[in-house]
Amino acid sequence: MPAVATDNATPASSRPLIRITAAAGTALLVLVLASPHLAAQVVEVPVAVPAVNALTESAAEAGTTKIVTRDFDWFDRARNRAVPVRLYLPAQTAPAQRLPLVVFSHGMGGSRRGYSYLGAYWASHGYASLHLQHVGSDRSLWSGNIFGLVGRLQGAAQEEEAIARVEDLRFALDQVLADQELGSRIDAKRIVGAGHSYGANTVMLALGARILRQDRIIDLFEPRLSAAVLLSAPPFYGESNMAGILAEISVPTLHITATEDIIRIPGYYSGVADRIAVFDAMPGAHKVLAVFDGGSHSMFTDRNRTGGVALNSLVKAATRELSVAFFESALGGSNVALRNWPARHDSILAKFLTPGY
Repeated sequence: MPAVATDNATPASSRPLIRITAAAGTALLVLVLASPHLAAQVVEVPVAVPAVNALTESAAEAGTTKIVTRDFDWFDRARNRAVPVRLYLPAQTAPAQRLPLVVFSHGMGGSRRGYSYLGAYWASHGYASLHLQHVGSDRSLWSGNIFGLVGRLQGAAQEEEAIARVEDLRFALDQVLADQELGSRIDAKRIVGAGHSYGANTVMLALGARILRQDRIIDLFEPRLSAAVLLSAPPFYGESNMAGILAEISVPTLHITATEDIIRIPGYYSGVADRIAVFDAMPGAHKVLAVFDGGSHSMFTDRNRTGGVALNSLVKAATRELSVAFFESALGGSNVALRNWPARHDSILAKFLTPGY
């Protein structure tokens, strides 16, 4: 059985079901409770809620242009489920210019405000970046009676939420592309999926990862995704045929991890070998693997100390740069920046593979 991805919290249609074993849900629960970083991570989640649809100009210039952020509190009536999002955009674009879009899925306990170091950077380099909030596995898990925390975490690990997250992604794409103002600014033929840990699992399912269940195949394929960035992507735990599960994925993929990207609890271990196994099993020639030396599993969130303060900053900078180089190549542009990237970050790299490039 495939299990939902396990990770630390971030600071701030009818489909057949994926069945997740009780053991898988328990493993996730124990991991979250045992995480030495959890308390600090929860404290770092911003509490104030911005105004709906508020348009604000960023005070920082993360790249070649200033950015704006827009928050939307969308609601999917068909599923009776809220889908809050944050959209990062370049502040100014030519009227006829359509922007490529990155749609980002957070890890367990995260929110639309998380991974801002990526969203702001992508927008400053000419990409729209749509950050989802999955209400069944978002930061609300940490609220309420502490004695109910176990139940809330266990519920977030179940099959219904794993599927709902993919449907959140699909619904959010529908909304942004159908919007009269936003849809006219987005290039629907250049959409990239991205996610960290649990979010990477969400993106893999949307890319077409398929699970055989007795007499049926579970397929949540979202055809509008043209490429993907998978940060700390876990395998589908309990499934031995990883290549078979991923066989239908055909888009370019960027896999980013670290040698200390480790989940370790009594009786359970998942390390960088699992992330590399996903890369090895991913079909197609156009895939990229970057493994940083050291670090941690939560280093790829907005947290700025995990994995070591100095390394954390260097990895974030390198990850931003690599992702944009990958976007350019995967969406039909030049491979030059991608080929030149490892030489710029050799001091923090353990491995870099680009088969087919």
